[in-house]
Amino acid sequence: MYCMDLTGKVAIVTGGVQGIGKAIVDAFLECGAKVAVADREIKLDHSNEKLLYIQTDVTKSEQVEETVQTVVNHFGRLDILVNNAGISTMDYAIDIKEEDWDLVMDVNAKGVYLFSKAVARILKDQGQGGKIINISSQAGKNGYRLMGSYVASKHAVLGFTKTMAIELAQDGINVNAVCPGIVETDMKRHERVLGGELRDLTAELIRQEDYSQVPLGRTAEPQDVANVVVFLASRYSDYMTGQGVNVSGGMTMH
Repeated sequence: MYCMDLTGKVAIVTGGVQGIGKAIVDAFLECGAKVAVADREIKLDHSNEKLLYIQTDVTKSEQVEETVQTVVNHFGRLDILVNNAGISTMDYAIDIKEEDWDLVMDVNAKGVYLFSKAVARILKDQGQGGKIINISSQAGKNGYRLMGSYVASKHAVLGFTKTMAIELAQDGINVNAVCPGIVETDMKRHERVLGGELRDLTAELIRQEDYSQVPLGRTAEPQDVANVVVFLASRYSDYMTGQGVNVSGGMTMH
């Protein structure tokens, strides 16, 4: 971990219990930040003076507003938001179930909208700038078979990132997105199983296919994404806003 100083900063990370989100939480703590984890799947509360767990459904506006206010009340301020919570379903576009489409769009896009809106208001009132970082995907820039709803949701995240970057620039609030490639998480491993069933392939064959597409010769670990998030949360990215930063090992180059 290449640590940049985040001492004194307070961050919210949605979906921070596992995978990329947990790597981001761990990286922020290592760099000196205080972190609130907003996640629907919290089972054990390990809160302490630097870490706060709040059970939150990112698709519910009242819960989002309450979560943001709880963080401010607990830590006294707020500086950074990472919209990481996300899910995927898989099917061919003409077979996507309406309820699956709605669920993916609600979590991946509406959740970003609700949390960004709530946090931006706090940051504007504080008058000291801040950082909003949205976890999109290379699926926000490209199309992928069997991932129609996910692709649509991640394109939406990038579009909303650009709009908020323009609107909040005068308040010194930077809004950027990170676009990971293939990251070794439980969600990705589950996608390989489902994708294999739909394509009549084994999960192992799809894993090999994944590796073959990456110029750097390996898929990402969650820490690879967290490193870039830390940079975007730090003062070293103060002149960046409205960007979709690829962390894809070269799979996506635009």
